[in-house]
Amino acid sequence: MNLVRTSLLNGIAVAIKMLTLLGLNKVLAIYVGPAGYAAIGQFQNALQVITIFTGGAITNGVVKYTAQYHEQPEQQVKLWKTAGFVAILGSLVVALLVALFNKELASLFLKDTALGGVFLWFAGVVVFFSLNILLLAILNGRKEIVLYIVANIAGSFLSFGVTFYLATSFGLYGALVALVVYQSISFVVTLLLCLRTQWFKLSFLFGRPDKQIVKKLFAFFLMAVVSAACAPLAQMLVRNHIGTAYGWEMAGYWEAMWRLSAAYLLLVTTTLSVYYLPKLSELKTAAEVKTEIIQGYKLIFPVALLAAAAMYVLRDFVVAVLFTSDFYPVRMFFAGQVVGDCLKIFSWIMAYVMLSRAMVKVFITTEIIFCISLYLLTMAFTQWWGVEAATWAYAVNYAVYSLVMYVFVYLRLDDYFHKNLEHHA
Repeated sequence: MNLVRTSLLNGIAVAIKMLTLLGLNKVLAIYVGPAGYAAIGQFQNALQVITIFTGGAITNGVVKYTAQYHEQPEQQVKLWKTAGFVAILGSLVVALLVALFNKELASLFLKDTALGGVFLWFAGVVVFFSLNILLLAILNGRKEIVLYIVANIAGSFLSFGVTFYLATSFGLYGALVALVVYQSISFVVTLLLCLRTQWFKLSFLFGRPDKQIVKKLFAFFLMAVVSAACAPLAQMLVRNHIGTAYGWEMAGYWEAMWRLSAAYLLLVTTTLSVYYLPKLSELKTAAEVKTEIIQGYKLIFPVALLAAAAMYVLRDFVVAVLFTSDFYPVRMFFAGQVVGDCLKIFSWIMAYVMLSRAMVKVFITTEIIFCISLYLLTMAFTQWWGVEAATWAYAVNYAVYSLVMYVFVYLRLDDYFHKNLEHHA
């Protein structure tokens, strides 16, 4: 399946997901308000950190090696059994710890021990949460794009339905519970879709882990742990800085902008993960990888530019339709955000090579450095130019990251493949 067809098929799922996300933005704007937005952002970042230890850390590895072993079904089954073992064991350990320390986690992330029950909900369903992520990774690696898209569409509708009901019925508490419940419910749909294929059986998720595959997945575990710790932590620190210095309503406006950014870029970011990661994992020469990168700049990057331009031009309309009048100050963040979004996609087209080739050292080093720099730049920019400069700090951070990706990834592809050939010789 080529990039154009994958993008078109993926566009269907993304269009539905965008509509549900934008609809949820409106619901949340009405029922939880700007301060509630900040709390939801904190909780989502907390989930990102916690779920990395439930098996979520090896998701990209499952995609990569499922694609790489496309001519070795026995190896695929070994991979899935190993990944299933890791996901289930990790989920049980995490569930126990989260249940025991639910009030402490609520105090740390949500500043309110009364919300500890939200973490108890998470502990109760986390194993299904993890298995759903694993099954989606398997579908992605197998390039079962239609099934992958159907699973994501079902997840979007479940997300909207569950969040709408719980947020309108129970306010902020319900919205937080919805974040952990809907994906666990989605597991049933994803599993049924997988069982309809001839290449998958439920037993493929259970069995003794393979030592060699564990070693390979460990590299992805390290990368994911660093990414899951750094990116959400940087966002939490930025949000905390804005909330402390300018008030939590302002932090809610920044969070609203961040969520809008994630929603309108969905087509681009999901195409990268659905098409690019498995495709790059299959390629065997530096020339092939460079050709695929250039293809990405011809087809994917222009979409990001057009989407960003449309968001900026229609910013007043977007805020009026998707939020309430309380969110009007969000407008101040648009310019820097859309520039930063374009630079992010520009850099990610090269950065996905690090995941596809398991470039552990470069990935971990750059991830740590640029998450720290985002926070430091935000502190400096907001002090010099006010809170609206927070998104310009984000843009500058990705401008420098793009340059680093070009120098340390793109220009060094030939050296990387040459070293790998020597290693296997």
